[in-house]
Amino acid sequence: MSYKKVKHILPAELIELIQTYVDGEYIYIPRKEDNKKSWGSGTATKRELELRNSTIYHDYLSGIDTTTLGEKYYLSSKSIQRIVLIEKRKNL
Repeated sequence: MSYKKVKHILPAELIELIQTYVDGEYIYIPRKEDNKKSWGSGTATKRELELRNSTIYHDYLSGIDTTTLGEKYYLSSKSIQRIVLIEKRKNL
């Protein structure tokens, strides 16, 4: 996200009105509901995590315990257990 100068996009009257509520501070203006993007849609991260989780599940099925998987993937045993449970439900 990049910052934009308000004077380049909003009329002076509106800037003055906003300044009565927020003067010289940063504010976040959220997207309209119709313009929101789902998590991971702008990068490959979501797909990479899905692939990692699938690999973890297959490693678990091949007999690797959760502690070893945690060390291999730098995750806690609890996180590995959660991933295994989610993947198991997907594959039912």
